Amino acid sequence: MRSRKVQFLVISLLIAWSFITYYILMRTNASQLDTEHQQKQLTLQQLLPQTLKEQTKSQRLARTLIEFLHMKYNVVGTTPSISIVAAELSNELPEQQQPAQIPSQTYLANGEPVIPILVFACNRVSVVKCLDNLVQYRPSVEQFPIIVSQDCGDEATKHAILSYGKQVSLIEQPDQSDIVVLPKEKKFKGYYKISRHYGWALNTTFQKGFEFVVIVEDDLNVAPDFFEYFLGTHKLLQQDHSLWCVSAWNDNGKASVVDTGKPELLYRTDFFPGLGWMLTSRLWSELSVKWPKSFWDDWIRHPEQRKDRVCIRPEISRTRTFGKIGVSNGLFFDKYLKHIKLSEDFVPFSKLNLSYLLKENYDNTFLKQIYVLPLVTFDELRRNLIAIEGPVRIQYNTRDQYKRISHLLGLMNDFKSGVPRTAYHGIVSFYYNKRRVHLAPNANWKGYDLSWS
Repeated sequence: MRSRKVQFLVISLLIAWSFITYYILMRTNASQLDTEHQQKQLTLQQLLPQTLKEQTKSQRLARTLIEFLHMKYNVVGTTPSISIVAAELSNELPEQQQPAQIPSQTYLANGEPVIPILVFACNRVSVVKCLDNLVQYRPSVEQFPIIVSQDCGDEATKHAILSYGKQVSLIEQPDQSDIVVLPKEKKFKGYYKISRHYGWALNTTFQKGFEFVVIVEDDLNVAPDFFEYFLGTHKLLQQDHSLWCVSAWNDNGKASVVDTGKPELLYRTDFFPGLGWMLTSRLWSELSVKWPKSFWDDWIRHPEQRKDRVCIRPEISRTRTFGKIGVSNGLFFDKYLKHIKLSEDFVPFSKLNLSYLLKENYDNTFLKQIYVLPLVTFDELRRNLIAIEGPVRIQYNTRDQYKRISHLLGLMNDFKSGVPRTAYHGIVSFYYNKRRVHLAPNANWKGYDLSWS
């Protein structure tokens, strides 16, 4: 009897020990699984950026492959059998992650200048939208090398740029040190970094010996004739020293106030537009020695820098910004910038006679024509009560008058260094109700007033 009790006790202890051991093992396994799960989650989080980068690379490679097949076999809508070209791909496809070098050649064999497109980038992977456009419309790799200058050191953005291989050059702003600013200017620190970046990148590019450089921000799309526009206008900068830039941008370029039937129409403007613009090495030599620490675009518009020089700008913009989020926090984007009309036509600017834009020709025609036009009111224009056809003039005499009228017309109504956007000799030209309109000061205009800003 006692023997059975001992046996029962031993068996009970064994069963209890088995359950305890099982329970401990289960807890341990569960803990390990939980730890492994957390590690997997952490690993996934760490791998996600790399995965996205590899996805971008794969997409670029696939697109390059398709473009190669189309070029190589001149096919439309179909792809030749991979077996036909498999042996050739490794030799003929552009190498990935190998950016081109900044070219040393500054002029082509025919004497035409090499004009680099200098793209400023920082930490927006969406730079690919800009680069896709530039690569798509570029007529010549040799004449228009694309140089991307990156600040910030953002790896995802750098990887996106490198995915273009030898189609673009990449230079990296080496000074990533913090910029010390006054406490009240802390919110403007981004503008200080942008100005530092511009100065370094322009110095680096012009030191190669180029005569012209076209500046593009990473949030711009370009028109089909973007390159042709600068190819046709660069000679004006050589001929006329009253010109100091050619801009692809019209600040008042909303579809409602431009003549879409005149994509070839160009103007002179006292206002520096930026947003896709060309300057000369001569101008950079002048500006670089006094380049500002911040707000370079407002600085360049000041009379001390402008010196009564003007820019060329188009009736219909050859650039359009898609960058609502940035250092400027979307200033003007919703109200104006997203409504800018991007030209869809291809104008052969290099084959057109653009001599009408030279100062002596322009001032003798444009300015004289303005002040013989019929004088009308905004109300007459708005209600279409003007009996005659053709262009007209609306007059303003004060700052408040200008701001009120331009606001009613849907134009940008701010001033920079006293200059209204797109103005030439105070005259702002636009298209309204199928009619050319010039918002102009009186004929005795004495010049821009800095107090109007």
